[in-house]
Amino acid sequence: MLTRGTTTARAAVLAGCVLATALVLAVIPGHRGWFDIGVYYGTVRHWAATGQLYDYVRPGTAYGFTYPPFAAVCLLPMRLFGWHPAVAVGVLLSAAATALLLYWTVDPIARRRGWCRWYAFGLAACLCGLSNPVRDTFSFGQVNLLLVALVFADRELTGSRFAHSRWRLLAGVGTGLAAAIKLTPALFIVHLLLTRRWRAAATATATALGATGAGFLVGPGVSRQFWTVTLWDTDRVGGFANMSNQSLQGLIARLGPQLPGRALWVAASLAVLAVWAYRLRRAAAAGDGLAAYSLTGIACCLVSPITWVHHLVWMLPALVVLADTALDRTRRRRARIALCWLLQLVVSSGMVWLWRPDGRDLGTFLGGSAYALLTLGLLLAMPIRPRPDEPEPDPPGRPERPAAARLPRPTGRRPAPVG
Repeated sequence: MLTRGTTTARAAVLAGCVLATALVLAVIPGHRGWFDIGVYYGTVRHWAATGQLYDYVRPGTAYGFTYPPFAAVCLLPMRLFGWHPAVAVGVLLSAAATALLLYWTVDPIARRRGWCRWYAFGLAACLCGLSNPVRDTFSFGQVNLLLVALVFADRELTGSRFAHSRWRLLAGVGTGLAAAIKLTPALFIVHLLLTRRWRAAATATATALGATGAGFLVGPGVSRQFWTVTLWDTDRVGGFANMSNQSLQGLIARLGPQLPGRALWVAASLAVLAVWAYRLRRAAAAGDGLAAYSLTGIACCLVSPITWVHHLVWMLPALVVLADTALDRTRRRRARIALCWLLQLVVSSGMVWLWRPDGRDLGTFLGGSAYALLTLGLLLAMPIRPRPDEPEPDPPGRPERPAAARLPRPTGRRPAPVG
């Protein structure tokens, strides 16, 4: 039972952490000036005025809109806002998505371990806000956290909490919408298939196709342009060797221009997908739903040709899984906790920009590709544990055992006399 003094102490510690986090975020270099939300803002106005979507380039830059037309349809309400209100709405949506993700990933751990839930949530929010991917997502005005929240909403709906709820019928809608907005989350549809969530997989596929079809209805010309030309034009998003590209393709490009980059990337991606499928099935068999979704998020980051640092918000649930495991009372507990703090420092450091992409020494490769190497390490070694406190529901189609079958078996002993 908490005393008033304990609550006051925790509130004071949390207030200090929030203040320190705010000061760091205010003075740390690397503010992006809402660059991406500026691209979205200019694109929807240009589309409404000219009927063209992919020839818009933000003034003074070489960057334009790279998402499918359905994403532009979702962004059309930005026309109702001025520039500063549009930025404010984007920040509020990302903040709400972050709060949901923390609630879905950290709060179950706090309840299982008997922690003070609001205190755990607040400390986790500070660590999350300091991480480089989250900082860049807010500072660029990106949509990444919203996409992660859409996918993890489906994880909640396929869990035991909604096993007998009508809301369960919506499982897959979030994944389908995320895949229609940006293509990389489509791997989560394969995730649903591999884990035998047949209904959710069908719903996600139908939603993705329906949303893509809506894009064709609203903009048939720009849709044809995207799927036949723009999608394959990798020069629109920048060079693969850019230090901000923390995918397998970026890692390979930084090894040297003499390598067969495309062929090596395909081979490496197939190997990553094989490891992902194997570990995903293990996590699903163990009932570790958070680990399963974390592995898929990691695989998305690795196999995508371009994974900017702000895309690595997909990696954050894996860090939660790692931290939860480190807190188990084992002989290696201190070493594991120290490793978690080291990884938090690396993810928060922005160290990949300390090197130049044209460097060919070992330090440049390791430091400039630190996030990609960390992501690969998590794919290979992220812990998977049985989760009896978070049971996975039976796959659809398995008949429920009758009530009589769940009764204790007779022991063969005569019942004791009564009275």
